[in-house]
Amino acid sequence: MARTRRKTVTLDPSFTRILCISAHPDDNEFTIAGSAAAWAGEGRLVTFCLVTSGGAGTNEHTPDHTGLVALRERESWDAAKILGVKDLVFLGYEDGALEPTLAMRRDLTRVIRRARPDIVVCGDPTVRWYGSEYLNHPDHRAVASAALDAVFPSSETRAIFRELLDEGLEPHKVKQVLMSGSLQPDTWFDIGDTLRLKCAALHAHFSQVGKGEWIEKMLGAWARRDGKRSGVKYAEAYRRFVLDRG
Repeated sequence: MARTRRKTVTLDPSFTRILCISAHPDDNEFTIAGSAAAWAGEGRLVTFCLVTSGGAGTNEHTPDHTGLVALRERESWDAAKILGVKDLVFLGYEDGALEPTLAMRRDLTRVIRRARPDIVVCGDPTVRWYGSEYLNHPDHRAVASAALDAVFPSSETRAIFRELLDEGLEPHKVKQVLMSGSLQPDTWFDIGDTLRLKCAALHAHFSQVGKGEWIEKMLGAWARRDGKRSGVKYAEAYRRFVLDRG
């Protein structure tokens, strides 16, 4: 991935598999969906791994949780279709009660070894809040922490979770990690051509956003903020880790 300082980048053509790990069904649509749509449009295989199915996502639009898991999984597939994401993995953990446990790390290691991604995308587990108006959800932090530990050392180390070898899952080394939501981003992707898909995908999560009259305004403002930092109109920002320079 070549880049110049504070400019947007494109992925190396050899990076054909990308795994995006998040806690809830709409997390990717709020954050990295513009990039995911662009990568899918380039012919890369993008997989979303959702640790929960959003069963605690009750709000003014959906006050009752009855049947919510099935509904949110359907909405996730609808959103994925809009973005060009071909595969979704639901781990079925309890929404709102996540901790970065050894069991979660094992399950994410299994997903990584199955998907064998060149790049893993996840959140930033170190960010406790953003500004003075948003406290980062503990599920977000827990999943991001477990995801990074699954990337290294678990997914690439043969002697960790040896039971996965019995499942036929050989170790796999992830080449790069893109961490969204970082307060110190160093990598940006131009989403000028895919912002509308990002907005449409978030609209697909109707149980959470209702009519979502605010979606275009909010996602557009975030994309313009990151675009201003990188020299384009609309962008998404990441902190990048290069784990394999071979």
